[in-house]
Amino acid sequence: MVIDFSSRPPLPEFGVRVGHLSNYRRVYRSSEAAAAAAEGGDEDRLAAYLAAYDAVDARHVVVRAKDTETTFGLKTTNEFVAGFCRAHAPRFIGFAGVDPHKGMAAIREFEHAVKELGLRGLNLQCFEHKIAINDKKLYPLYAKCIELDVPVTIHSSINFSTECLMEHGRPILLDEVMVHFPELRVVAAPPGWPWVQELIGVAWRHKNVFIGVSAVRPKYLEAEDSGYEPLVKYGNSVLQDQIVFGTSHPLQPIGRAFEEVRALPLKPDVMEKWVHGNAARLLGVD
Repeated sequence: MVIDFSSRPPLPEFGVRVGHLSNYRRVYRSSEAAAAAAEGGDEDRLAAYLAAYDAVDARHVVVRAKDTETTFGLKTTNEFVAGFCRAHAPRFIGFAGVDPHKGMAAIREFEHAVKELGLRGLNLQCFEHKIAINDKKLYPLYAKCIELDVPVTIHSSINFSTECLMEHGRPILLDEVMVHFPELRVVAAPPGWPWVQELIGVAWRHKNVFIGVSAVRPKYLEAEDSGYEPLVKYGNSVLQDQIVFGTSHPLQPIGRAFEEVRALPLKPDVMEKWVHGNAARLLGVD
């Protein structure tokens, strides 16, 4: 049994192929092609996507809304994500997306998404909002996460949009947030490259920071000089309770991603935590 903490269904409403993210198509060309090949033609992709989760015995899959209207005029609505999750219940769990530039309107929309639509967390891709992780404009949203008792996913790594700054996702910025909001539960993903050890340090300091291993082929985590090697070492020991796994579909095929993560040199009980237990505890589905 597994939980995929990061996935986007093959539907246009999830906004994978939009202009400011076009450079991702270059970077992930081969792995996206492998995912598409595994799912067949466009008319069959959703059915194949759902079947892939049957094949890996997925208990839950996290899908996320996103609002970047202020910066890029784009939005995957909370209502759409909630509807998708209801249509494919109980496997799919939705996270809300709001635009922090909208101030109190964003706070109200987030609260509505959790209390009325049944979404279970908040998604912040700070680089797409063109603000840093520790920007004070985000603080009311962090406080609301604590009030609503839901986690937040925060992009904490390189991004490949050349219309946005890399620096906005630097993991060290998360340390200030956690000092101010120690009760906040954060999934920092992707896992920090090229600042992997920074993210490890932040997670080691703050027990409520989870590292989301997503948007990277698991086989590269132990590749020599990849920069990810410390993640396997610490994730197999002191951070074993703070790692969750996500395929970031369609950036890679679902089945292949889980095959590769299971091939990592992790202790059996730690492997179970990576692919299921930690996410179950974080989502409250133990």
